[in-house]
Amino acid sequence: MHHLTNPAELPDVLATWGYLGIFAFVFVGNLGVPVPEETVLIAAGFLAGRGLLDLEAVYIVVVASAVAGDCCGFLIGRTGGQHLLERLAARFEFVRRRLERLRLFFDQHGSKAVFMARFITGARFLAGPMAGAAGMPFLRFLGWNVLGALIWCSLMVTIGYLVGDEIWRVVGFVHWGSRWIALGAVLIAVAIYLVRWWTNQTAPNSDAQA
Repeated sequence: MHHLTNPAELPDVLATWGYLGIFAFVFVGNLGVPVPEETVLIAAGFLAGRGLLDLEAVYIVVVASAVAGDCCGFLIGRTGGQHLLERLAARFEFVRRRLERLRLFFDQHGSKAVFMARFITGARFLAGPMAGAAGMPFLRFLGWNVLGALIWCSLMVTIGYLVGDEIWRVVGFVHWGSRWIALGAVLIAVAIYLVRWWTNQTAPNSDAQA
């Protein structure tokens, strides 16, 4: 595949390789290869807006590649990939810090973390291996995985489809705003948890008063 040295080359690369190139970039990105997935998805949507790719086909390809990449990560985690992560964490400080944060994230949010990690750059590719190593049932993982891929991938592609010639300004904004998107997802999850906790606490009192 063409060696990517500048993100601005992405539309040309994807126009040359088509759907196969999109699938490959998104798939390996979900396995941890340092590929700018957001940029790839936005560029794919941009090409669809120019009529060089079919929009429906792009949606199908990006969701399928994201789900397939995460499922492979899950399989790696289930079959011993956790030991590799531990070795990398022992050798590289940045891997150790990221792994510790992700473990805490999974402990706090359970299986929903698979969905939420989709929106967090740097956590996305670790969600599958972490879920597999933690023994999460595959069908539960698959459900959250598919839901996250449908929303996140479709959103990025749609942005690229709509922005036209403003693509690189939007790419910069998306990368800058990704941490705020992640924070929003965490806050929503916390709010849902608190509402459920409050409901469970008040329900017995209501029954006792009745």
